[in-house]
Amino acid sequence: MKVLIADDHPLVRDALARSLRQLAPEAEVIEAGDRAAAEAALRRSAPALALVDLHMPGMQGASGVRALATLAPATRLAVVSGEQDPAMMRAAFAAGAVGFLPKSDAPAVLQQALRLLLDGGTYTPPQVLADLNGGGGPGRSAARADPSGLTPRQLDVLRCLMRGEPNKLIARELGLTEGTVKIHIAAILRCLQVRNRTEAVVVARRLGINAE
Repeated sequence: MKVLIADDHPLVRDALARSLRQLAPEAEVIEAGDRAAAEAALRRSAPALALVDLHMPGMQGASGVRALATLAPATRLAVVSGEQDPAMMRAAFAAGAVGFLPKSDAPAVLQQALRLLLDGGTYTPPQVLADLNGGGGPGRSAARADPSGLTPRQLDVLRCLMRGEPNKLIARELGLTEGTVKIHIAAILRCLQVRNRTEAVVVARRLGINAE
């Protein structure tokens, strides 16, 4: 497994690399100090997971997350940042991130978040869920205040599954490749702790997720 760590602070990269190696000793860690180097690493190495800083040189916040996610759709992208604003965290998820790890969190929390990401799951900071549950508006934003921990894009895929759509139709509807759809479905199954699409739909309905 290859993991990209992109942050402009060497000490942060070193700390994350040490945490990763404790959880996955076999992981090959690739480092980058800015967005340009991260893009080059994504093209060259196609890592399974990328941990990126939201404000490293060239990143430009959530827009940089979206650009990296578009560049490497098969790479699961998670943000590791000192950012504390729930709105910025939600923007990162909307841009394609599968996790947001605040640098201010306790080491044990960061370790657990990394473990979830390495296992193919997602990590949503408690403050984001609390913010959504406390003030989420109507429509799709409210639907995202579910306890599933899925990203907005994964929720889109899940809603398609709830409508019984095959992978090819989901890919066309959401503007994705079939391979990316399969990756999202695998992540959904892991996050919901189910074995197949049917069970995922059952759990989604229990969580109150709307198919539309």
